[in-house]
Amino acid sequence: MAAGRQRRAEADTFPARLRKQWHRARVGLRRSAVDYFRGDGSDWIALAGLLLTIPVIAATTMVNSVWCSPAALVLPVVVGGLVLRPASLLGLYAAAATALIVESVQLGPYTEGPSRVTPGVVLVVAACGFFGLLLAQFRSRVGVPWRRGHTMLFDLRERIRVQSKLPKLPPGWHREMALRPAGGQSFSGDFVVAARTGGGRTLEVVLTDVSGKGMDAGSRALLLSGAFGGLLGSLPPHAFLPAANGYLLRQDWEEGFATSIHLVLDLDSGDYELYSAGHPPGLQLSAGTGRWEEKAAEGPLLGVYDGAQFDPVKGSLRPGDVLMLFTDGLVETSERDIVEGIDRLTGEADRYVAGGFHGAAWHLIEAVAKDVNDDRALLLICREGPTTAQALAANAS
Repeated sequence: MAAGRQRRAEADTFPARLRKQWHRARVGLRRSAVDYFRGDGSDWIALAGLLLTIPVIAATTMVNSVWCSPAALVLPVVVGGLVLRPASLLGLYAAAATALIVESVQLGPYTEGPSRVTPGVVLVVAACGFFGLLLAQFRSRVGVPWRRGHTMLFDLRERIRVQSKLPKLPPGWHREMALRPAGGQSFSGDFVVAARTGGGRTLEVVLTDVSGKGMDAGSRALLLSGAFGGLLGSLPPHAFLPAANGYLLRQDWEEGFATSIHLVLDLDSGDYELYSAGHPPGLQLSAGTGRWEEKAAEGPLLGVYDGAQFDPVKGSLRPGDVLMLFTDGLVETSERDIVEGIDRLTGEADRYVAGGFHGAAWHLIEAVAKDVNDDRALLLICREGPTTAQALAANAS
């Protein structure tokens, strides 16, 4: 009891109460800052900081207008347009206008000397404020603060990347995927969804090319990759593309079409079926002959008309064989037709036959379509044979 009374007495002292208040203020400020940068809280911290900079800039200008021009008030105006909400931004603009008036009165008419508040300075500050207000109203209408905009884009990119991961394959199989968006952007209209179905015995892979390219097609690619990922494995293989076609038709997009190729591979036997919806053909390398053979299935574009039928082409991957799937951005350009592009791709791929195709997907895109302003994707499925194992062992040594 005595110890408890002593602790309560110590807690009631002035230094203890001061420490508690300081701790609460620090925690509250930190939470407000976290909420602000997450886009969930008020912008009063930024507004207060910018309001404090305006009198500092104005005072410095009145002391030495040569080194601190009256146009320096454009700095908090520009920053405010990036970080504040429209209502707060109007208060900041009012403070900046007041500072300009005070500077004009203190420095005198602009006709009496340099470094004064001229009509040009007023126009520059007003123009920056106008465009800042437009940006703030756009952010408010979209509902995504600038602090969360880059985070949201990063999250979208990572979701597409995660959804495009290929599942692990049993020993004797190798798979790899390379994707290059148009113009070096982070978003692409090409994507892959894949799953092991049938108790892990079957590999299903869908490579899709959404109409458009880069960021214009990125949002639709994200939506379709989620929908296709839900359909894959939930439907029989022959029903996947009809269901995907119906989904695109229901979206009623202006650019609502896409091409897609669906691989259904038996990992035990190597037998496969290849379904296509207006997509470039697959290419199979036969280890016995060393030649590439086109695997072209019949089927229309996705999202064009209802009731479309998709007829598969069948094949088998024997030890040492390679199956290559790709989008049209890799083989077709305005200066090169698809036949010439496929010939160039197979010619570059022949260089990897002896040493194996491990790490070849990215290098093939670099060699065939490095500077192409279109989304490019390449998928390799290899059934490793004795020759491949020996080449890998030689490379490792």
